[in-house]
Formats: sequence, structure tokens, C-alpha cells
Amino acid sequence: MDILKDTLARIKPVNPELLQQTQNRLDNKTKPPGSLGRLEEFACRVAAISGSVDPDISKKVIYTFAGDHGITEEGVSLYPREVTTQMVLNFLAGGAGVNVLARHAGAEVRVVDVGVDFDFKDAPGLINRKIAYGTQNFTAKPAMTADETLAALQVGIELANHCKVEGVGLIGTGEMGIGNTSPSSAIIAAIAGKTVTEVTHRGTGISDASLVNKIRVITKGLELNKPDPGDPLDVLAKVGGFEIAAIAGLVLGCAANSIPVVIDGFISTAGALIASELHPNVRDYIFAAHQSVEVGHHVMLERIGLEPILDLHLRLGEGTGAALAMTLIEAGIKVLKEMATFEQAGVSH
Repeated sequence: MDILKDTLARIKPVNPELLQQTQNRLDNKTKPPGSLGRLEEFACRVAAISGSVDPDISKKVIYTFAGDHGITEEGVSLYPREVTTQMVLNFLAGGAGVNVLARHAGAEVRVVDVGVDFDFKDAPGLINRKIAYGTQNFTAKPAMTADETLAALQVGIELANHCKVEGVGLIGTGEMGIGNTSPSSAIIAAIAGKTVTEVTHRGTGISDASLVNKIRVITKGLELNKPDPGDPLDVLAKVGGFEIAAIAGLVLGCAANSIPVVIDGFISTAGALIASELHPNVRDYIFAAHQSVEVGHHVMLERIGLEPILDLHLRLGEGTGAALAMTLIEAGIKVLKEMATFEQAGVSH
């Protein structure tokens, strides 16, 4: 608990003066003011978050957190639980969607096992921080104990702290965990007071009958556990997941260390929602990569107060959307650093 308290105590508002200074620099570039739209917003926000009008985001890392879910026993997913393990091996071999798009973005993928039901051998790119072999089935008992929840949060916080030492300038979140749209729907339903039907979608592409079952299962879990909407850690422990908790910790750690963090889709945003419910200033450090096709995602983004960068009908997870959004954030930074001023170009204004 101490590391969580210490991390929350280190989170400060971003510097509004740096926001304005950066915008002033952009307004002196060879273009009409504001004509590069959200690219200018990205540059200003990164400058304000990092504390520099000349931010360095050359070192980019995407953390893909993996964990299994007891709720898969209830038939909520199209795929069997073993796919979590198989996909982690695919990440490590460089063959998954996130690997391809991270290479495109010039980002390193680091895979973190926080709760997969399998023992992986040591491998380059794998960080073993396993807390348990998957969560409990939250239709029968809480998904995690309070201690497990804090341990998973600590994993994310410590990774962010390490990134600060390494000089990482931009961090992305991703995840892998068969069944993990169910805890994500449960989290937003509990926190925002929505019905499960309003925030639950097809995940990997389940049928109409399976969707009805999924809504029934999540509703049963919420009725059994009665998570307290005013206590994000209680919600996380009762109906969350190890990878969601680790993402929440990573987002908190990024905010505490003044590192901009790009969150991926529905599951990553569930983690970011928990983080932002724990501290009001966290949202200022987050970039929402994209609008997922999951119906609960816009409810999460609205609650946090984030406007997604992309809307490409993505629903893969892994950090794929975060990798794509990183390229646009970097484009904004390059405009700030490389575009000529009116004076340099000899252009009247």
C-alpha cells in the first residue's frame, strides 16, 4: 500500500504555462494558427506532461500485460483460455499484430506475465511478474484478493518508475487475456452506474446467444460481489483482472513520473479508468489511442474525459491502437521541432 500512496502523492497537475509556451512556438511556425489541429494539441500536451518545450520521445515502449480469467468458465468468450498462453508466445516471437504495428511506430514491445495460467521459460522481451495463475471466477467469489490487487498495481508502478530511469519518453499500454472484456464491462457498469446491457458487447465476436449469456454472467457477478462504486480498488479486486490492475498501476506510475501514456482500447481503458478514479490529475497524462467498437468504451472515455485519437473500428487489443496513435503523437512533436518559423523561412505573416 505504501508504494501506491507514495505514487498518488507524486501526481501533480501538468504545467499550464508549458502548454501555452508550446502553443506560442507552434503559432510562430509557417502555417495559420491551429491549422494542424490535434497534432498541435498532442505536441502541447507532451511538452506540458514531460516538463520540456523540447520533449524527447525517441524511446518508446509498449507494455502488453497478460493474464487469465476465471470468468471464462462461464462461456463468455469465443476462444478457449489456452489462447492467452499461445498469444504470449506469438508476441515473444514477434508475430502478433502489436509486434507489427510497434515496429511500424519504432516502439519496443515488452510482454508482462502478471497472471497467465502457464509457466513461461525466460525469453527476451518477457517480464515475469506472475501473481497467480489467473483470477477467480467472479460469479462465485471476488476475482482477486486485496493483496493480489495491490501486487498487480505495484507491477505497473514499478515498470513506470524503471522507464523514468531508462529515459523512456512515451509509453503505450496493451493486454492479452481471454475473457477480459467481461471484467472491463463489469468495471464500467459498477463505476458509472450503468446496466450491464448498456456497456457489454461481443468481445472477440460471440453470437447473439452468447452475448445474452455474457450479460447474465456479468450481472450475476456484480450482484454477488456488490463492488463499491466509490472505491475503485474494491471494484478492481471484485470484478477486475491482473492485467487490468497492472495497467492501472502503469498509468499511475506514468503520471507520477511525468511520462505521457497512450492507452489502447476497452481493456486498457478499464485500467486507466481505475487510475483516474484514484487521482483527479491522472487524466492529464493519458492519450486515448482510439475508439473501440466495444459499446462500453465510449462510456469509459467520457467518464475519464478523453477524446480518442483514432476511430478505425479496432477491437484487437494487445496495444495495436496505442502503437498507431504513437505515430501521430510523434508527428506532432516533429512539427514542433522541425517545422520552420516565419522568420527562418522568410515568410511574411
